[in-house]
Amino acid sequence: MVLEILEFGFMQRALVAGVAVAITTSVIGLFLVLRKNSLFGDALSHVAFGGIAVGLVAGIYPLWTGLGLAVMGALGITKLRQSTKIPADATVAILLSSGLALGILLVSASGGFTLDLFSFLFGSILLVSVTDTLAILAMAGVILSIVIVLYKKLVYITFDEEQARVSGLDITRLNYLFVVLASVAAVVSMRLVGILLVSSLIVIPNVTALLFGKGFKKTALISVAVSVFSVITGIAVSYAFNLAPAGTIVLVQVAVFIAALVARHSPKQVEEIKA
Repeated sequence: MVLEILEFGFMQRALVAGVAVAITTSVIGLFLVLRKNSLFGDALSHVAFGGIAVGLVAGIYPLWTGLGLAVMGALGITKLRQSTKIPADATVAILLSSGLALGILLVSASGGFTLDLFSFLFGSILLVSVTDTLAILAMAGVILSIVIVLYKKLVYITFDEEQARVSGLDITRLNYLFVVLASVAAVVSMRLVGILLVSSLIVIPNVTALLFGKGFKKTALISVAVSVFSVITGIAVSYAFNLAPAGTIVLVQVAVFIAALVARHSPKQVEEIKA
């Protein structure tokens, strides 16, 4: 089965792009989950939907227009949070609904949904082109490189932003940079699971990893492992049984989460905790 899958160019591209997306979203997602901003990625994907609609209507490569609008929306909401007392969840709702409304407006104005737009809504990893793959790899590489360089600072502001501010870190710029990285990660992941399921890639692997109660680095590695396993397994299963890749990948993630949850509360582990 594995050798058969690797014989096809579209499956090779799907696996390469899928693994890149899995690693990127799990890394960025861990910071978002620990910051209690799990749905921020979902909001960004809905803003990107508006940008993708702009690209399709204007004849521009939609990933770039989606990315541009997502970044602008994320920066605007971050500024709004810092300058007002609007609750964080309310700003996320504003971001989500604004992007979705713009997308719906442009779709209706252009004569309805197209196949390309449906592929962004529901994911189309098996239809990823060479251009898509290169764009995904480039964006994933930039995100991971910046996270590695700023790793200690990002961890610091994630766990204790006020202390990080007192220590002299430029919290404002770091937060702006982080939301840009989150925007890119959200746009990158749309090709894998679609706009409607982006939050699953960001949240589920990290929540699963947190069940193990390890340190930050080990939690990040577990999250990446869960995400990569889910993507590869989901793509293989969807190909074998002619299923939707996006839904299959997410259900594999949910299955891994349930297995980890059951293992964590198994009788043997409970006895160990009591001891």
